[in-house]
Amino acid sequence: MDEGQEEGSFVVEEINQLVMEVVDQLLSGSNYQHSRINHWTSQVVEQSLNSLTKLGKPFKYIVNCVIMQKTGAGFHQASSCYWDNSTDGSCTVRWENKTMYCIVSVFGLAT
Repeated sequence: MDEGQEEGSFVVEEINQLVMEVVDQLLSGSNYQHSRINHWTSQVVEQSLNSLTKLGKPFKYIVNCVIMQKTGAGFHQASSCYWDNSTDGSCTVRWENKTMYCIVSVFGLAT
């Protein structure tokens, strides 16, 4: 993909790295605490959205965050969207430490 196309495209690798940095910054070194989950999920979503909008790309973003304690329980999630495959995109970032998982889904819809 040439640089001109990439400027207005949903580049999964770029979004993954951006979101991973946000999650790492917020959760690295933390242990699962039920009382902190609402704060953490809000911060992950807000800071991810702020970083995404600073990219200056022509997208509306939807960011979803789930934080789950590591207990051996299963977790299944599905999403669907009606969009234009040539301009819109999505990615899911999975982060974990010894006590929790953080799963962030990002959808970018071209404006």
